[in-house]
Amino acid sequence: MSKLVILITSRTEDVHAVGEAWQKAGAPGVTIIESYGLRRLQEKSKALEILPGMMSLQEIMRESDITSVFVLSVVHDEQVDALLAATEAVLGDLDQPDTGVAFVLDVERAIGIRHFGQHR
Repeated sequence: MSKLVILITSRTEDVHAVGEAWQKAGAPGVTIIESYGLRRLQEKSKALEILPGMMSLQEIMRESDITSVFVLSVVHDEQVDALLAATEAVLGDLDQPDTGVAFVLDVERAIGIRHFGQHR
């Protein structure tokens, strides 16, 4: 069965290295999505508010740097451990603070997954 491996990390400076490590570990494709952590946006909104509630979350996001990144890949079950090991080789032990969180979900069905450069 295929698995969706998801990493969320605030270490945006290391995400390219994680993606390349996943490729070397056999991931057929790696998707990186920039995101904003709600807690950090809330902290920033408190610092920027002139009057309570005067700034919308959308305004704050426009003025904010990316605070976290999602890294995603659908892989075969036997590749999961290699991706998780590659992640920790770049970020360190994920059980330590400020490294990230990774989880794996079953993929019931996937269509169109090919290795990079592979054509039909």
